[in-house]
This record gives sequence, C-alpha cells and structure tokens, in this order.
Amino acid sequence: MNLALFDQFSTPMIMGIPLITLSLLMPTMMTPAKDNRWLTNRLMTTQSWIINTFTKQLMLPINQSGHNWSMVLTPLMILLVMSNLLGLLPYTFTPTTQLSMNLGLAIPMWLATLLIGMRNQPTTSLAHLLPEGTPLPLIPPLIVIETISLLIRPIALGVRITANLTAGHLLIQLTSTAVLALLPTITTLSLTIMIVLFMLTVLELAVAIIQAIVFVLLLSLYLQENIK
Repeated sequence: MNLALFDQFSTPMIMGIPLITLSLLMPTMMTPAKDNRWLTNRLMTTQSWIINTFTKQLMLPINQSGHNWSMVLTPLMILLVMSNLLGLLPYTFTPTTQLSMNLGLAIPMWLATLLIGMRNQPTTSLAHLLPEGTPLPLIPPLIVIETISLLIRPIALGVRITANLTAGHLLIQLTSTAVLALLPTITTLSLTIMIVLFMLTVLELAVAIIQAIVFVLLLSLYLQENIK
C-alpha cells in the first residue's frame, strides 16, 4: 500500500529513458508566444498583464542594478506554476515533487546571488554573518550559526516546495481512495468525504501557485541582500 501511494512520485520511464525532461518542456510548449499582429487575443493580453504585474511587484524593492534578474526570475516562476498545476491533472507527473529538481533550481540561483554579493560588496555580505554590537564572547558561535543558516537557505527552498506538493498529492490520493472504498457501503459518508476532496483539490491549486511564487520571492530577497 505504501509503495502504491508513493509510486506517483517516481519518475516515469519508457525504454529506460526518464520522461522528466518531457514534463519540464510541457510548460514551454503550452505557453502561447507573441506573434507579429498588432492586436493580440484575450489570452495573450491576460498573460502579458499577469507577467507584467508580477514582475513589477517582484522588482519593486530591488535596486536598479538587480532588475536584469527579472529575465530569470519571471520565467522561473512561470515554469514552477505551470509544472505544479499540470501535475494535478490525472495520469500526469509533477516534476517539482522531486527534491533533486528543486535543489537543482535552488542551489545555483542562491549561489549566484551569493557570488554577486561577494563580488560587488564583499564587506557588506560578510557583515551579515555577524550582527552589529555583538559581545566579544558570542562572536565565534554567532559566526558559525549565521554561516550554517546561510548554507541551509537553498536546502530550505527545495525542501519547502517538495514537502508541500508531496503532502498535498498524498492527501488527495488518500481521500479519493476513501471515497471509492466507502461508496458501495456507506454512500452518505462517501459523499461527505467527496466534498472534502473537492475542497482539498481547490486548496492544492492554491498551494501549487503560492509555493512557486514563494520560491521566487525568497530568491528575490536573497538577491536584494546582495545588490547595492
């Protein structure tokens, strides 16, 4: 039973070839692209408005020198949102439930923000490891603690989105299994659980969008700390 529950999180393979690459390409293939027409349709207008609004809010607290990162953070948000939402469809695979993929996105992005800070303002970046006014005996342990908290940041980014999506998928599968098991015997209870299942599905839709936005927002906060 436990193996059957967690089978949905294993990477599907055909002839020994993992299909996670195809699942990562699906958001790009499904996102409409602009054409040469002067007037766009409603879908393109809505998409452009959402992207522009999100980018404006994302780059608002960041200095001018960090606005070039919008070309990286906004597509990353779109990729995560589309991957999370497509994974809620039946008979699909959610690549963002794989910790390896999330860490593969979080670690390079976090490391890039850290290296930018060390290159542009090394004194300020190193000053984050020691709060101002720290007593002399507390300096060594505080430096160790702040260094550990700095290194944990990318792990927390990857684990957060993995744990939330995995927990949501498991709850939906357990609830749907209970609905099917109780339907022939206790119909009333089964219909009640079906209402809970519907509410869980709506909640998981919100979690899929929120977790992608939180992932990108935390990266923007790390960038803000390391930009002049």
